[in-house]
Amino acid sequence: MNAVARPDARPDFQRPGVGAVLVSTWRVGTPERQRAAVEAIRTAWESRAWPDLGLLSYSVAVGTDGDTLLHYSQWTEQQAYDDFVRTYRDDRNTEIDAAVPGIERVELHRYAPVHRSAGGTGAGEPGGIVVVAEADFEGAGEGRREDWVDSVFGALEEDAAAGPAHGGISARFHLSTDGGRVLNYAEWESEQAHEEWLADGARRSGAWKRVHAYPGLAGSRVRRYTPALSLSAGV
Repeated sequence: MNAVARPDARPDFQRPGVGAVLVSTWRVGTPERQRAAVEAIRTAWESRAWPDLGLLSYSVAVGTDGDTLLHYSQWTEQQAYDDFVRTYRDDRNTEIDAAVPGIERVELHRYAPVHRSAGGTGAGEPGGIVVVAEADFEGAGEGRREDWVDSVFGALEEDAAAGPAHGGISARFHLSTDGGRVLNYAEWESEQAHEEWLADGARRSGAWKRVHAYPGLAGSRVRRYTPALSLSAGV
């Protein structure tokens, strides 16, 4: 079976059997190189048999910064990714690098499946952009990240009670396997809707202040992406 692309270019969050999620970032430099890298990825994957090692899906999104690519892949288990690296990754990356020289592979993080989610159906709901928010914690305090995620949901519930919908479609929180990070893969109607929400006075409420001042929270960052490609095994 070769790889086939999903029409909506988004991961299927309802896909059964997901036991691990890998998220990585590449820097490619320009919007033109972003587009070229996505096409090189598509060609390298669609021209080869799907690696039957527990890989369920592989999705790529293009950063609105004109520089980065986000890679989000679903696996049956963490070991399946390690087996893929040993057996299948190098020839694909070699072809991609030949097409787009100078790609910088910045980081890769391992996550457990979705810990908590809100909104959306999980499979191809419409959305303009993906907003990826990452929160880093000092050490690995037991239950601390879960409690922090709960505090985010509490703040969102206060937002919802205070006024109309703000343009957010869905949010899916992952906990890293190293105990130090939370990632929220969220979908929004548009980049403008997300910017307006960030600027809204509700973000200065007591609930949000508790989120941002949570003990042990070492830092956070937010990046926006446009879904570009989502591959899975053909039938």
